[in-house]
Amino acid sequence: MTSTYRITHLIDGEWMDGETVDERVNPADSADKVAEIVAGDADTVDRAVHAAARAQREWAAKTGPQRGAILTEAGRLVRSRVETIARDLTREEGKTLGEATGEVTRAADILEFFGAECWRSSGITLPSGVPGTHVYTRREPMGVVGLITPWNFPIAIPAWKAAPALAAGNAVVMKPAQLTTVSTMHLANALIEAGLPAGVFTLVHGKGSVVGNAIVEHELVKAVSFTGSNAVGTEIGRLASGRGARVQLEMGGKNPVIVLDDADVERAADIIAAGAFGLTGQACTATSRAILTPGAYDAVAEALVRRTAEFAPGNGLDAGVKMGAVVSESQLNTDVSYLEIAEREGATVLAGGGSAGLLFQPTVLGDVRPNHRVAREEVFGPVVSLIRARDEDHAIELANDTEFGLSAALVTQRLSSIAKFVERVQAGVVKINRPTGGVDLNVPFGGVKGSSNNAYREQGSQALDFYSWTKSVYLGDA
Repeated sequence: MTSTYRITHLIDGEWMDGETVDERVNPADSADKVAEIVAGDADTVDRAVHAAARAQREWAAKTGPQRGAILTEAGRLVRSRVETIARDLTREEGKTLGEATGEVTRAADILEFFGAECWRSSGITLPSGVPGTHVYTRREPMGVVGLITPWNFPIAIPAWKAAPALAAGNAVVMKPAQLTTVSTMHLANALIEAGLPAGVFTLVHGKGSVVGNAIVEHELVKAVSFTGSNAVGTEIGRLASGRGARVQLEMGGKNPVIVLDDADVERAADIIAAGAFGLTGQACTATSRAILTPGAYDAVAEALVRRTAEFAPGNGLDAGVKMGAVVSESQLNTDVSYLEIAEREGATVLAGGGSAGLLFQPTVLGDVRPNHRVAREEVFGPVVSLIRARDEDHAIELANDTEFGLSAALVTQRLSSIAKFVERVQAGVVKINRPTGGVDLNVPFGGVKGSSNNAYREQGSQALDFYSWTKSVYLGDA
């Protein structure tokens, strides 16, 4: 049995209704209406931010362990509801139930991780050059932080932004993507039931150009964290930085896998397929380019084409489905248009390329040249381009020949090649004999070049750096 949720704003601990302006249906089943969604405006954001500012002072006054206990309990509640939340996540986003279950579990892990981080010392003790003086530092919260989250990880990314923000003593005003509001509602309910004070976590729904901009431009919002497209992120960076707010941007990727002649062919095909077709290719760390040296190209291409049969698209709720639906008609049109452009520019469709509704086939493109648009621009779908490299050095050169720098992988058995790749590749996440996607929650995450503003990292204990500032204290003898 499925439910249709009514998604409203959460302001000052109260769910606030409004005019229904949008609805969400399951991308794999148009008869399954998932949600009716209200939308706010600049006035809604202003009420939310002022309520958050009032609540933040009380929240910051709590001890770290007190805040940590609430985050840990919220993680337990999310974990206890994993089946329900995962099913709703699949219904609204389209990914497979297995992928959704993994994501919900990750959200619970993140909440519990930062619950434990709240027990750590908030600063360090340092020696002073002045006799009779003791020096230490304190972490201080920013105040109210604005979080703008995407649709592709609708509970994991809200959790990995909100958890460190709350752990540091901030209040959160979040605008989730309109396509995936139900998952964020589940996160909010867990935080509320865990005992989070009213106003400390706020949700405002609506268009990015209205609600998002109002959050970014509000004078009481001291920091803004955004995950999404480069075009939107660049504008957010300009607006936030222009008024002196701290800003964190995690944006696109054009992630390569280099396969050298010595690599195990079947293993290489598995790595590329997992990165390209897992999560329907709708991840910023998805594999979009496979750069192959001469002795690897033909064999890996053949093996990869065989792998596409394992990723036949279907309803993510059905057993055995390994790749779910594309999230929306707009994204499907983007996927299809890039294939058309690629063929006009001389690429060859080796596998896939078709669709039935929002079920888009995993696609392998051969004969792709480095200057083709499909090799340079982010598609955000299950499409991988095969590119020929002359040799190992040329492969690394091609991997770096992009405006992006998020994740990059190498498949080889040679230690000397691994050392060279790790040193030379321009990416924030480097993988050896592993897919470009998938990261551990306790490890810093972020990109370079156009993938990030590269100022602060997300995830791991370093995530707290963005959501706090350092106060240095000099304590002299009386």
